[in-house]
Amino acid sequence: MSAHGDVDMGHTVAGWTGTALALIGCAGAGAAVCAAWMPGVWLGLGLVAAAAVATWVLHLAGWGKPSGPRPRTEWDWRTRDAGARTGHAHCLGCRAGGPRRAAASASGPHPAESVGQQFEAASIGRA
Repeated sequence: MSAHGDVDMGHTVAGWTGTALALIGCAGAGAAVCAAWMPGVWLGLGLVAAAAVATWVLHLAGWGKPSGPRPRTEWDWRTRDAGARTGHAHCLGCRAGGPRRAAASASGPHPAESVGQQFEAASIGRA
């Protein structure tokens, strides 16, 4: 048991990589502001944008996680997500990954929805 209790904190290779790159980019941009070096500010902000792209690409490659809690056996940050190949339901990143992923992620209910929400969606014609 950790200091945060017995919960899935969502630590993944995609998350750690994106966070590290964004942190380096923000620190670099901040140092460039202090040094009054405008190209350094743009380089730092470019690295922050690259962090978002790197996180998205790693998510599509299976190094991220789907929405909602994962089984306890998949909590290790080095565990690949087997469902990423076809796309996750209701995942904007997967839908942006191309038509094949968009079609696969559009089918099926969202894993975090409760039975009541699924029933309500079906009764108003959303599902």
